[in-house]
Amino acid sequence: MRVLLDTNVVLDLLLDLEPFSELAQAIFLKIESKQIQGFLCPTTLTTLYYLLGKHLDKKRCNQTMENLLTLFEITNLTKPVLVESVRSVGSDFEDSVIYTSAKYTDVDAIVTRDATGFKNATIKVMSPQEFLIFVDANSK
Repeated sequence: MRVLLDTNVVLDLLLDLEPFSELAQAIFLKIESKQIQGFLCPTTLTTLYYLLGKHLDKKRCNQTMENLLTLFEITNLTKPVLVESVRSVGSDFEDSVIYTSAKYTDVDAIVTRDATGFKNATIKVMSPQEFLIFVDANSK
């Protein structure tokens, strides 16, 4: 299964945000063990770098980015993706870019703690908890 993690789910793990970090860690472990294929939108990486830079030095930020780039595939972010994102933007342009990028990359699901940003999605949108239940139920 090909799954895109929204920025908030990655932050949950990297910043150890309780009570969400345990679910994020479980998803990361499924990606590390290759039970699922993980994707990130390029904008997630730039946002993470900016936010982590407030907590970590540059060397640790760079190492975190390298680790993420080793673990995850990156979705397509091309001019057509951005044009479609602008034309279909709901309340949040960032969510529109993430969704459209996921769609152009043929992911099966988006995992987020903010499903309201993906109201009209044709891709499955699940919370981390819903996703883990779904994966466990379908891996038996």
